[in-house]
Amino acid sequence: MSPFVAGVRAEFTKLLTTRMWWLLAIILFAYIALIAGGLGALFAGTGSDSLGRGPNPATLGPLAPLIYSFATSVGYVFPVLLGALATTGEFRHQTLTPTFLANPRRGQVLGAKSVSTVFVGAFYGVVALAASVGVGAIVLSVFGKDAMLGDGSTWALVARAVMAMALWALIGVGLGALVPNQVATIVIVLAFTQFVEPLLRLASSFSEPTAAIGKFLPGSASDALVGSSFFTISTPGAGVLEWWQGGLVLLTYAVAFTVGGYVVSWRRDVT
Repeated sequence: MSPFVAGVRAEFTKLLTTRMWWLLAIILFAYIALIAGGLGALFAGTGSDSLGRGPNPATLGPLAPLIYSFATSVGYVFPVLLGALATTGEFRHQTLTPTFLANPRRGQVLGAKSVSTVFVGAFYGVVALAASVGVGAIVLSVFGKDAMLGDGSTWALVARAVMAMALWALIGVGLGALVPNQVATIVIVLAFTQFVEPLLRLASSFSEPTAAIGKFLPGSASDALVGSSFFTISTPGAGVLEWWQGGLVLLTYAVAFTVGGYVVSWRRDVT
C-alpha cells in the first residue's frame, strides 16, 4: 500500500471516529428539510410564480429546482465547517505531531486530508439533497406542483450540487490550514457565510460593474455551478456564471486556500 493511500485511510479514520461528522450531518438534514418544506409550502401554496410586488418582480420559474437547490445555497456552511474543524482540530489537539512523525511528507498529509474530506463533503451533499429533494418533492406534489423527478435537468442539478458540497469541504480544509486557530476559523466561516457574503452579493447586484465582480464570490460561484438558487433570483441584477465556470471558480478558491494554508502554517514546526 502506498504511503498516500495509507494516509487517506488514516484521515478517514480520524474523521469518522469522532461524533462531529454525524452530528453535523443530522443537523444539516433537519435544517434543509425544514427550509425546503417550509418555503416549498409557502411558494406552492400561494401559487405565485414571482418574487416581490414591484413593477419588475423576479420570476421564480419552476419551483422544483429552486427548492432542491436549498441543499447547497443554505447548506454549504456545513461541509465548510467539517473541513475547517477537521484541520484545526489537528492543531488544537496536537495530533499533527504523531502524524508528521509517521509521515514527514507534510504536503502528502495535507493532500490525504483533502481527499478524505472531499468524499465526506460529497456525502453531506447526498444528505442535504435527500432532505431538499425528498421533503421538497412531497410538498410540491401535495400542492399539485410538478416535482420534476423525471426530468434529466433535475438529476443534473443533483449531481452538480454533490460536486459543490465536495468543493466546499475542500475550501474548509484550506481555510483551517490557513487559520489554524479553531475558534477564529469558526467565527470567520459563520460571519462570512451568514452575513458578509450575502450583503456583498446584495450590494453588488445594484450596478453592472459590481455585478461583474460579485459573480466571482464563492457563494455566487457555487450557485452558478448548481444552476439554481433562491438568492440568485431574489437579486435579478446580479451576474451569473455558467455552471462549469462556477465550478472552476470554486475549485480555484479551494486550491488557493489549501496552498496558502500549506505555506503559512502547515510547514511550521509543531509542538
